[in-house]
Amino acid sequence: MVSMNRLSTERRGQVVSLLCEGMSIRSIVRVTGVAKNTVTKLLVDLGAACAKYQDAVFTNVRPERIECDEIWSFCYAKQKNVPDDFQDTPGYGDVWTWVAVDADTKLVPSWLVGERTLADAYTFIADMRSRIDPSHRIQLTTDGLRLYIDVVDSLFRDNIDYSILHKLYGSDADTERTYSPSQCIGIDKRVIAGTPDLDMAGTSFVERQNLTMRMGMRRFTRLTNAFSKKLENLTHAVNLHYMHYNFARPHQTLTKRYGKPTTPAMAAGIAQYPWSYTQIAELLD
Repeated sequence: MVSMNRLSTERRGQVVSLLCEGMSIRSIVRVTGVAKNTVTKLLVDLGAACAKYQDAVFTNVRPERIECDEIWSFCYAKQKNVPDDFQDTPGYGDVWTWVAVDADTKLVPSWLVGERTLADAYTFIADMRSRIDPSHRIQLTTDGLRLYIDVVDSLFRDNIDYSILHKLYGSDADTERTYSPSQCIGIDKRVIAGTPDLDMAGTSFVERQNLTMRMGMRRFTRLTNAFSKKLENLTHAVNLHYMHYNFARPHQTLTKRYGKPTTPAMAAGIAQYPWSYTQIAELLD
């Protein structure tokens, strides 16, 4: 086994690459020979560094359209299996990750790992609001979750064009479709504030981002034993994921648009080139 004290930046970059590509910690141990505790410590330390760096650079962004959504996961155990001693304790059972994505640059400037509560909705939208140029007006689209409506009104007042998109599903008699939604038979778009362009209102990009999270982090896979046992580790994994997504992973649509490998951070004018895994690891130096 390799201890943390002897890990070079290049070696850390190798471990980071495997974490970002969705490999579980135990698999990384088998492939690299790095001790499990060392990999976990690297995830925690680097996740904190990634959050700190992105918090510093995501300021005064000027997106035109933002989409928000929440993605479900769980920690320790599924909600129905949480022991009585831990019921209603944060970090046990259902966990929701709130995500905001710029529909044009694909940048994710704000996210929050927490619960589906009014307090967390307020914290998430307030964080998103703090990263936008105060003089810039955006168009926002969310699903029909009532928490958004109350929070957006209190934080943005009249300085926003806001709409919700509610999907309508038909009944499905097929009881075997446990993990698939019923067929979508229509959508209902509604203006909540300002004058949003309903033709441009949607949640497709943020929902596609949800798939990227499930494919890139084993902790979000539904049927697996790789779920997070600690909320802290899940949070750091999400921080690292978005560092890689925003700065290191060229986006296919953006690459076609600009004619060269382009990340969301590059499209938003925050970065000049795609980061390498080693550069991400160097955030610890």
